[in-house]
Amino acid sequence: QVQLVESGGGLVQAGGSLRLSCAASGGTFGIYAMAWFRQAPGKEREFVSAISWSGGSTRYADTVKGRFTISRDNAKNAVYLQMSSLKPEDTAVYYCAAREGYYSSTTTAYDYWGQGTQVTVSS
Repeated sequence: QVQLVESGGGLVQAGGSLRLSCAASGGTFGIYAMAWFRQAPGKEREFVSAISWSGGSTRYADTVKGRFTISRDNAKNAVYLQMSSLKPEDTAVYYCAAREGYYSSTTTAYDYWGQGTQVTVSS
């Protein structure tokens, strides 16, 4: 059983940056593909970014490509999301997720989820 805890959310002005972290425990972190999803009020949870177990492969939603960077440190059991050039439409609760095997952009593919961290971007 893997436990995931996100941190790093907050309030930032448009154009600013934030770095989200997700700390994993209770499993063999290095075998899990990791992903970030987000959910805005009244909307479905949507894919943001994913990274393979080795960190050698990544994927981004078109809406964040070129602005967000996902990375991981298997020695620290952590995955990160560096967010830059933030826009008000990036406002959402951001969730970290894990699954064995290759990454996916669908929520149902992930077995483990964190509790989420709020990101609010003011205009």
